[in-house]
Parts: sequence; C-alpha cells; structure tokens
Amino acid sequence: MNPSSSGWIDKFGFLVKDQVDSYTDFTDLYGGLKKTGFVYGINLKIPRFITPEHRLSEDEKAKINLLAALYFTFRFVEKNPDFDAFLNKVFLFYQELGFNQISFLNKLFTGTKTSDRLEKLLDSRVYLEDNVISKTFNSIITNSLLYIDVLAFKRYLKNDSEIKVYAENLELIAMNIIYHSLNSKEKNKNDDKLAHLFEASLTYIDSKAQTYDGSYREKILNNSSPYENHYFLDIATLSIWEDQTVNYLESQYIHGIGKDLGFNAKEISRALEEIASFFEKNSKIIPFLKDHNFAFKFYESMSKIVKKLIIRNSKRLQKELSDSKELVALISKSTVKDLSPREKKKVQSQLLDIFKSIPSLAIFMLPGGAVLLPIFIKLIPKLLPSSFDDNRVDKSK
Repeated sequence: MNPSSSGWIDKFGFLVKDQVDSYTDFTDLYGGLKKTGFVYGINLKIPRFITPEHRLSEDEKAKINLLAALYFTFRFVEKNPDFDAFLNKVFLFYQELGFNQISFLNKLFTGTKTSDRLEKLLDSRVYLEDNVISKTFNSIITNSLLYIDVLAFKRYLKNDSEIKVYAENLELIAMNIIYHSLNSKEKNKNDDKLAHLFEASLTYIDSKAQTYDGSYREKILNNSSPYENHYFLDIATLSIWEDQTVNYLESQYIHGIGKDLGFNAKEISRALEEIASFFEKNSKIIPFLKDHNFAFKFYESMSKIVKKLIIRNSKRLQKELSDSKELVALISKSTVKDLSPREKKKVQSQLLDIFKSIPSLAIFMLPGGAVLLPIFIKLIPKLLPSSFDDNRVDKSK
C-alpha cells in the first residue's frame, strides 16, 4: 500500500476487511495508537496488518494511522465492519467540520468516488502546509493533533449536533495543558520546538487570540469522558518528558493534572512510564528532537523526496538506464571518483533526458532542479546492475 498514490484508501479497505481481531475495543485501539506514536502526534509506526510497499515517511504513517483510527472507531461504535458505510460516514463528518473544500487544481485530479475525495481531504488534515516548497524546507510537516479528529468522530457517531464546538473545546483544553506543562519545567530548545509543533497543528482555535490561564483546570474537573481524559494526560506527560527527565515539581504538576482528570496515583505513574518507554525506544528518530542546521535540513528533506521518487519509479528507471550504458558507467564511476567537467555535463544532460520521459520526476526539470542530481547520483547505484558497482557488498553471503 502506497499512501502517496491514488487508490490507497481502497487498498486499505481491502486489507482491513479480514482484521477482526486487530483491536478488541476502543481502549485497545487507543493503546495501539499510542505505541505507533499517533496519540503523541509523532508517527513512527503503523498497524501491523499493513505491509507497506516502500519505506514510509512520517506523513504517510500519519495518514495510515488516522484512517485506521477512524475506521476502527466506526467499527466499535456502529458495530458495523462495512468499509463503504464507513467512508460515507467519515466523509460526512469532515463536511460537518467544514473540511469539504478541495482546491480547483485538486478537483482536476480527483475522482468522483468517496474514497478518492477522502484521500485529498486526509491530505489536508495531515499536512501542516499545502505548499510543496514549505514541506521541503520544513522538517515538521505533519499535524500533531490528529487524535482530536478521532475523539470528535466518536462523538459524531453518537449523533452530537455541535461537533465543531466540541472539537474546538478539545483543542483549547489540549493547548492549555501543553502550555502549562511546558511552563512547569525548566525551558530548553526542544520545548520551543514542541510548542511550535502543536501550535502549527491548531485547526479550530487561534493560539494568538487565546489567553492561557488557570480556567482550564475547571473544565477538566468537569470532564467525565475517560477517553478524552486519557488523551489529555498523555499529552501532558509528553510535554513534561520531552527532555527525558522529570523532577519533583514536574512530577507534582503531572499528578495534580492527573488527579483533576480523575486518575489515581497508579494510573498516573503508568502514563509516565509509558511515555518514558516511548522516548527510550525512539528518541533518536523523533523528528522535533533532531537539531539540524538549515543546510542539513534542506539536504535531508530533499534526499527523502528524491529517494521516494526513485523507489516509486525504480522499474521505469531501470529500463531507461539499461538503454544508456555510457550514462550508467559514468554514474558508477562517480561513486568512487570525481568526474571531469565534461563527464558531469554529459551525465546531467542524459539524466534530464530520462527525467523528461517519467512525469513524476518533473521536479528535476524545474529551475534549479539540477542541484538535486548529486543526491540522485548518490542514491541511484542501488538500481544499477552489480557489474557497474564494484563496491557493492552482498550481505547475503
């Protein structure tokens, strides 16, 4: 399944139809989504029953996790596994929230099926920006408050008529908890990144127009939903544990919030243990903990884009390269020694000719696209026949 190509939702529906025992109930689903990082707004894994066709990016994992969360929520509330019924219901839900606007350009490439339109709609929910350039330059591109969609959908399925007001209230409480959790500790640079990540993910409220005061404590004291309260407690622990330490005052704050949310000391300690375990396993790959300079961030982002394009078009590239023996030889040579100016010009010219024949590689044809060629050349040897790559190591031997 490829979440960056059309038809991925239909493929998900095909894969999920036999998953009767993936999750037993909503509580089990929540635990599973926490392990993937989806609840924390950090998508590092996907449900086990999904086998990706390639290495997934964070935004692709977010799309899969969001769809899985919405589908199984529908399944538990409605007691109905029918995927088409789910698609119709979730599309109406997003229309109720006001997410039914698709740009003119997207309409030209979107089919009339509900699943096709939902693919574009989920794209708009997952990405913080709709601008390809902003995605390239910004390593933080996914919405970190997507679990609010799941809670709102659960409420919607129970015929709540004020669903947008409900979502606004969830977002407001969540941001208050994040803000006060971060202020209960000694500040560091990652706190600012985390705060920016959540603020950029806001959908229903304007953070600049909000005053974060103590009134949110009264709201959570009167909140009776255990599912919402578990989420609020978990984002509080995320905010506290971001620096992977909890001092006495921070512990006191979390236990105070947890008590207001209706949890006992054992349940609050368990939430802290779970976030500690999550960070221990994943701290090296959590995006907002990476501290890269701008140039490195640009290179890393572009490398991911180019790598994704190469993987998607590997068969066509292999076919095109097989007819360009001289080009293949030059690319292979470039992996072990510098090419002469004449050889570099020949590589650039012949590669651009190949890219013209593969529409999805049009990024290389844009003004300045030639600067991506070194990245392409660095990644392309994996596609070449072994006879052109003297330094390839066969790890199977």
